[in-house]
Order: sequence, then structure tokens, then C-alpha cells
Amino acid sequence: MSEKKKVIMLGNEAIARGAYEAGVKVSAAYPGTPSTEISEYLVQYKDDLYCEWSPNEKVATEVAVGASLAGTRAMSCMKHVGFNVAADPAYSVSYMGVNGGLVIVVADDPGLYSSQNEQDTRMVARAAQLPVLEPSDSSEAKEFMKQAFELSEKFDRPFVFRTTTRLAHSQGVVELGEREAIEDKPYEKDIRRTVMMPNNAKLRHVEIEKRNLELAEAANTLPINKMEMNDTKIGVITSGIPYQYVKEAMPEASVLKLGMVNPLPRKLIEDFASKVEKLYIIEELDPVIEEQVKSWGIQATGKEIFTVQGEYSANMIREAILGEKLDIAAPAQVPVRPPILCPGCPHRSVYYVVKKLNLHVAGDIGCYTLGAVAPLSVVDTTMCMGSSISTLHGMEKAKGKEYIKNWVAAIGDSTFLHTGINSLMNMTYNKSTGTVLILDNSTTGMTGHQDHAATGKTLQGDPTYAIDIPALCRAVGVKNVVEVNAFDIERLEAVIKEEVARDEVSIIITKTPCVLLSKAKKPLYIAHEDKCKKCGMCMKPGCPAMTRREDKTVRIDDTMCTGCGLCKDLCKFDAIELVKAGDR
Repeated sequence: MSEKKKVIMLGNEAIARGAYEAGVKVSAAYPGTPSTEISEYLVQYKDDLYCEWSPNEKVATEVAVGASLAGTRAMSCMKHVGFNVAADPAYSVSYMGVNGGLVIVVADDPGLYSSQNEQDTRMVARAAQLPVLEPSDSSEAKEFMKQAFELSEKFDRPFVFRTTTRLAHSQGVVELGEREAIEDKPYEKDIRRTVMMPNNAKLRHVEIEKRNLELAEAANTLPINKMEMNDTKIGVITSGIPYQYVKEAMPEASVLKLGMVNPLPRKLIEDFASKVEKLYIIEELDPVIEEQVKSWGIQATGKEIFTVQGEYSANMIREAILGEKLDIAAPAQVPVRPPILCPGCPHRSVYYVVKKLNLHVAGDIGCYTLGAVAPLSVVDTTMCMGSSISTLHGMEKAKGKEYIKNWVAAIGDSTFLHTGINSLMNMTYNKSTGTVLILDNSTTGMTGHQDHAATGKTLQGDPTYAIDIPALCRAVGVKNVVEVNAFDIERLEAVIKEEVARDEVSIIITKTPCVLLSKAKKPLYIAHEDKCKKCGMCMKPGCPAMTRREDKTVRIDDTMCTGCGLCKDLCKFDAIELVKAGDR
């Protein structure tokens, strides 16, 4: 027999490979860093399975539940805050159980690299009574995915597959296997099991408690939970990426590595604790394992010496437990890259006009959140997907129509379809007043340019119907819907002034594609030193391609400039000139 092929894979790629090898037939997701690449890698197997971008994580999970009930293995993928959106079906399918294996992949973000909070998915899963697997490297990511589907079908439980930013975007060696030929399970109607009305749900609650006890007992012997006995002076219970830090920091310590972190293998933990002199529990974010272990009367040290915030490291663990710190050379000091909109971003011109008009902005989740930072500094609030419109509505109901004329809501096209549309329906239904800017850049920009329901293309690359956003707004009762080019700043200013003065809901759609989508040859602009009056008008939008010389005249970096022409429009002295036309 020939040796199986080994390759280096990102954690997200390994998760996708594991799903493929497990025989998954349906996958649904909404892009969210650090989970996005799972679906982008999975789509390469589209000849063997179906995968989609859904409008949001709730829909994605419901799609996966439907596929599971029909008898196939299915999954949904999201980041941790997306799991909040998916909580409604997740809590209920926990009662229902599965037919084909069902896995919900959730990527946490310790360290807040790309998120608005550091919530711990294990806490949510425990509340929903959902079992959780957590790998520690790419190899385990692939293999644990396969085991998740097997365990899901064996114990009639949907499984949560927890990953983190460090695992998702780190590489490791993965041994490739063949795709399993999994036969579809027959569908059998059973409304007591699949119709969650009160009397049925009560019975199912009793049933899942039994299944959870069975699973907790099985966890004591599952090979994904394993003891590594070495020096017994120090014992560590850990899981996921922190396992790698523990092995690097204290290679001689005994370790109980947990691959299943809910439910916990109590007998195995008690056995391990009895074999070591001093027990530590090392887990990123919340003390999920620690609190349970201590509730069993087991002496252990955890968050007394470790933080509940951010990522851990081998050096941090070594210092906390051993009192030692390696003399590691300081990393090279690289220039700080401020969080700022890309050169040529259509959001910049919109925010420039909004700032000029002294308006406040109820913001949302996306590239346009960067309008909160200098020099634009116009976004006042950002909470969660779709919240901008609801926040605006709440302000209007609190302070009245005149107050809200100093505000607008700003939301992107993908986010609008995610949850913004519900908020807009609420505004029209409850007779609100307010202006909503839909910054339509024709993509899901922040997560890497994924398609959505209004782009006319599916995740699998097929052309499809593109949602007509202006028509959708009118369909939910908005009478005033105006489309404008984001770079037509004179018209944009006039439109915003007109719409915020209304005593009803109005929508302004700045339909201008993300500059990074275009492959066309860009226009070339130059700034003439001799004509520059050093007034700084062209600098106000904060384009990173614009800099000042020592004498305060403006210079355009043609390696960064994308040719949007905003600076030229702002210059009243013809100091900026178009010297070469582009293709757009």
C-alpha cells in the first residue's frame, strides 16, 4: 500500500478537507473572519457537495438542519458573533437531534483581531446543551471534523466544532484521506421529534439529557481526550491551541489534552488529577473547564494566574507557572499601519460629505466602520450586524423627528441583506423618521470580497438572480429611495441635505463598487507643487495615497493611488491633474 499524501494546510483548509472526507453533502455559511476561508476552500469540492453563502448565520444553520433532517451530513460555518445570530435554531435543534450528522463550525477570536468582542463559544454551547470538539492543530482539525460527524450520528446530537483565529490561520501537516461514501439516511416523519411545540419539546428535553449523560460517559474513553503522563509534579488540563503553548513552555509536564470540551470527561479528569501533585487548567478566554472541575471538589489553579482576555503564549505560561521568562529578542519595529479605508474606497467620499454636513452616523459592521477613526471620525456607534438602522430608529423614538435630522445610519449592501432589512421593516412599520445610507460596494468587502444575494453570483460560481436593493427598500414601504454615485460629491451633498430634512424614512444608496474589484487600468493623477496653495482640502478625506512634502505641498503616491479622482474634485486651484485616463 502506498503512503498517503501529506500536505501543509491552514487550519481552515483542513476543516474543509475534513468535511469533504467525512462525506458532507451540504454546507452553508456567512463570511466572518476567522471562519471565512472554510467555505472558500470547501467550494473546490463542489462536484461532490453543495455549499453556499447564506444571507446570515441563522439561515445558514437552518439550511444545514434541513439537510440533516433529510438524511445527509451537513454543516454550517460562522464566526463567534455569528453564533449569536444562529442561536435560535441552534438551541432548538439541540432538542430535535439529527438524522444525518450535523456540525456547526464556530471560530472564536481571542485577541479581538477582527471582532467586536471576545465571547467564548463554549459558554454558548453549554447553555444550548450542545457538545463541543476543539482541535489543536491542522491535522486534528481535519480528523476531528470526521469524528464530529460520526459522534453526531451515534449520539443523535448536533455538534459544535470550535476553532480560534490562531488555529484557523496557522499551518500544519495534514495527511489526506479518501472521501467516505456515506449513504443518505432515510427520512421518517416523527413530529414528536421534529416539531418543537411545547409538549413535544418537553419530551425531547428529557431525551437529550439522557443522550448528554451517555456522551459524557463516553467522553472518558474517547481517544480525542488523552493523557500524556510525564513528570507528575505538574499536571495541566488544556485544549485547543493552548495545548501547543503548554507543550512548548513545559515539555516535561503531564498533560490531559481535551478534544471534547463539552461535556467534560469527569472520570478521566478525576483520574488525571489524582496522579499529579499540582494541577493547572490552561484555557483561553472564559474559565469554562476550570469552573466545572473546581465544582467537583478538585483542587486546581487557573484564572488566579491567567487572564480571561486575549491570546496566551508559551512565554506567558512559562512565566506564570515556573517564574521563568525566556530572553527573546524584541521583534523588529515595523511602521504602524493605521486602520484606514483603502485608497479609492467609495466610503471615503460619502463620509467626507457627511462630516462636512456635521451629521452623526449610527454605524454598522463592515469596512465602513473605519469611518470612526481619524481623520474622518464620523461614525458614532457600531454594535453588531444590522444594528445601525435599529439604533437610528431607537434614537428617533426617544428624541423625536427634529433630533434625528442630525443623524444618518450607514450600512453596507451585504450587511443590509444580513439583518439590516429587518430593521428597515421595523422603521416603516412603526412610522419612523430617518435617513439610511446603504453603502453598496457590490461585495462583502471586510472579509475578502465574497459574493452575496445582490451580486448575481453564488459561492459555487454560478450566475443567479441579483436582489434589487432599491426595489427591496420600496417593497417594505420606503417611498424615498435615491441612488447616487459615491464620488459625485456635489449631488451626494444635495441628496443628503434633502433626505435628512424629510419627516419620514428615506434611503440613499451609494452604488459604487469596491475599488479592489476592478481589474481595469487605473487613471493617473499628479499634484503640481507650483499650483498647490497648501490649503489641505484634498487631505481632509484621509486618503493614504496623499502625503505632504516638507514645504506642506501635496504629493500623490502613484503606487497607492487608484484614480478615484476625489482629490481633484476637492481642489479649487487645479493643482491636481489627470495625466493619464484609465479604463474606468
